[in-house]
Amino acid sequence: MADQTLTLTLDTGNGENGDVVIKLRPDLAPGHVERIVELAKDGFYDGVVFHRVIPGFMAQGGDPTGTGMGGSEKADLKAEFSAEPHTRGTCSMARSQMPDSANSQFFICFDDAHFLDGQYTVWGEVTGGMDHVDALPKGEPPANPGKIAKATIS
Repeated sequence: MADQTLTLTLDTGNGENGDVVIKLRPDLAPGHVERIVELAKDGFYDGVVFHRVIPGFMAQGGDPTGTGMGGSEKADLKAEFSAEPHTRGTCSMARSQMPDSANSQFFICFDDAHFLDGQYTVWGEVTGGMDHVDALPKGEPPANPGKIAKATIS
């Protein structure tokens, strides 16, 4: 997988005009990229909301319950921390206080968040459609959360 260039596209419900395109980074986090690819291909992320959207910080999704307390039925992942910085458009895995607790939830940084560097697994970077991430309804949770209509891998 490390030699492939993989892309995750999150359709936010507006067709091509609402797509968020993410370059996957198996060079940084092969296990996490494998999980994201598997879940996307299985349709796990389809219809899932962004349940935590904090202006100037990040948008978090990937929980099928929409509460921030759920994940997939798969085992949690071992952390794959790297020196890759958390900057605008960075995609990283959400987790609990335990480093090896990432599962399906992820976040996309609105701005630089270097205080997260080396503590969360970076697995991708937004290469197109960041304006659609910026436009997600804000809140914890948002009153009318934005969602992933469909997630596809190419």
